[in-house]
Amino acid sequence: MLTPLIDGICRAEGARVLAGLIRRCGDFELAQDALQDAFARALETWPRRGVPDAPAAWLTTVAQRRVVDLVRRRATGPLYMDDPPDAPAPEDEIATDEAARSGVEDDRLRLLFTCCHPAIAPAAQMALALRTLGGLSTREIARAFLEAEATTAQRLVRVQRKIRDARIPYEVPVREALPERLDAVLGVVYLIFNEGYSSTSTGDLVRPDLSAEAIRLGRLVVDLMPGEPEALGLLALMRLHDARREARVDASGALVPLEEQDRSRWSREAIAEGLSILDRALAMRHRGPYQVQAAIAALHARAACAAETDWAQIAALYRGLAAEQPSAVVALNEAVAVAMARGPEHGLALIDRIDAGGELEGYHLLPAARADLLRRLGRLDAAAAAYDQALRLARNPAERLYLERRRRACTG
Repeated sequence: MLTPLIDGICRAEGARVLAGLIRRCGDFELAQDALQDAFARALETWPRRGVPDAPAAWLTTVAQRRVVDLVRRRATGPLYMDDPPDAPAPEDEIATDEAARSGVEDDRLRLLFTCCHPAIAPAAQMALALRTLGGLSTREIARAFLEAEATTAQRLVRVQRKIRDARIPYEVPVREALPERLDAVLGVVYLIFNEGYSSTSTGDLVRPDLSAEAIRLGRLVVDLMPGEPEALGLLALMRLHDARREARVDASGALVPLEEQDRSRWSREAIAEGLSILDRALAMRHRGPYQVQAAIAALHARAACAAETDWAQIAALYRGLAAEQPSAVVALNEAVAVAMARGPEHGLALIDRIDAGGELEGYHLLPAARADLLRRLGRLDAAAAAYDQALRLARNPAERLYLERRRRACTG
């Protein structure tokens, strides 16, 4: 019965252990292989001997020994490290030196800035960071990018090969060079949060561990770079979204849409903090996409009930966001806001235009949004067909339960 406990420990400690291994041996693939072997050893050993008092240290020790074994077996020649991998002390010295140069003291945040090297294409940076730091599977990363799983797998192979062949250094840049990596870092943090907010691969709608880790990283980035309004905007956005977590699923495990949520279950502490952080960001008068999204979340948070939501203002903010950062997903959100502000038929016209563009093919929220607007118009047969399409695409059980209920209601 230790398996769930072991899985939980590995998920909780894996990113931190991996960060240290990568810094130590200078090879993502080698570090990942060694850590996987350490996990397998834990599954074999801990049920018989018990979980060690310091599981992260145990995993690190086993993985470091495995690195030595793999290097000898592969005969790959020298790795990019100052000392042999079994030397005991220099790892702490390396970490201390990097922290002094960059100001990045947290192991996982160092790994994040390391992954986001400017010599790597932005999409590849984010995919690599999501795999190594967020522990996301290839399938989860593909869903985050709205692309085929094979495309993501090829991207991950290519980026690791490029890092190895071009000998891109595994090091955190000096403090002055951090801003050039900030956009990619924030993008990764947000994608980790999104996977925690609406999981694409687990039986639950939310993964609180991922959301909490993204928020923790967001706080560290703000502490490191307090003058960056977009870092503040992202942290505000995550806090405002996470405030609704307890109200997003009902007793049966089905998704509860925003307008039907019990707002007394929203975390007022998280909302207050999110609003305060957003005020700090907006006071800097340098608007960015995360601040706009946080402002939208703030409008929802301030509404005492669904009927008091300022949908016209939300639609205007999405329109501005689409102009600044064109995206079919942003356009879909704008269409929903327009429908709520001006009527379902106006939103449907926009959704039809987005659908014709083909960018959201396979994205279940597009037919789900169409189905909801058709239902509101009383066009129940068409709504049922749209719900069927959404159900064919949706994977998360909580979302499927909600869609199935809506689908049944259309047929009475």
